[in-house]
Amino acid sequence: MAFSFFQKIGRAIAGRSRVDDDTLDAIEEALIESDMGVDTTLKVIDNLEERASRDKYMSQDELRGMLREEISALIPPSGPVELNASPYIVLVVGVNGVGKTTTIGKLAHYWKSRGKKVLLGAADTFRAAAVDQLDIWAQRAGVDIIKQQMGSDPAAVAFDTARAAVARGADVVLIDTAGRLHNRVDLMNELTKIRNSVRKVVPGGPHEVLLVLDASTGQNAFAQAKEFARATDITGLVVTKLDGTAKGGVVVGVSDRFGIPVRFIGTGEKIEDLKPFDKESFVAALFNPEDI
Repeated sequence: MAFSFFQKIGRAIAGRSRVDDDTLDAIEEALIESDMGVDTTLKVIDNLEERASRDKYMSQDELRGMLREEISALIPPSGPVELNASPYIVLVVGVNGVGKTTTIGKLAHYWKSRGKKVLLGAADTFRAAAVDQLDIWAQRAGVDIIKQQMGSDPAAVAFDTARAAVARGADVVLIDTAGRLHNRVDLMNELTKIRNSVRKVVPGGPHEVLLVLDASTGQNAFAQAKEFARATDITGLVVTKLDGTAKGGVVVGVSDRFGIPVRFIGTGEKIEDLKPFDKESFVAALFNPEDI
């Protein structure tokens, strides 16, 4: 059983009343084990060392509070997605296997349950069964879907989806894309074509580009974020499989390293197990297991 973030930090500072090198080393190890990433971990340690130099003696609660403040400061502000256009078009990207299609279904349910008319676009036409999977999620969420045959031009699907959204008066449009990273140039070209197709119908779209990351993949999440950030303009993150906080450091590390706000987090398998990211609540849960 994996230790939670709270347990790892608890072990690191247990019985310590002095912030010395041993204490900092223990905290550093705990942060890295939680997949926060080396760069972000070193920021935290450097800041702790600087603050502790003014008062090396402190209680465990004081040390924990200081650490909590430092981690919170590294996460970019992230308010809820504001639907400031109609239709509001969201492009969803991410590698295969991170839960991208499932996330789209959950996002559809999230917005429909708030009274919005939602339309899905099945532009992942390269992966076998991708269109069928999205169709199933559309049925679960009770929303419409625009689809073509496997192998169709993704940009053409995006164009048809945008045109249908305007004709049907949709509030939110979620467009799935192929989860491939074998060639960054191909990925960039494909996403650019999709964007241009959408803008022919809805100037200014897509209004949001969400990158889906799987928290359980650890350092692979950093590599994926790096590649997609190079290929397109990511406006927000959706971090899935955060059922607990053992890997909660991924959220902190990726958002800090790339300066991209987290929009939603997935906490389970059910259609309603997706919620807007709240930084204060998330950090509180890292340090208070009863809040998880």
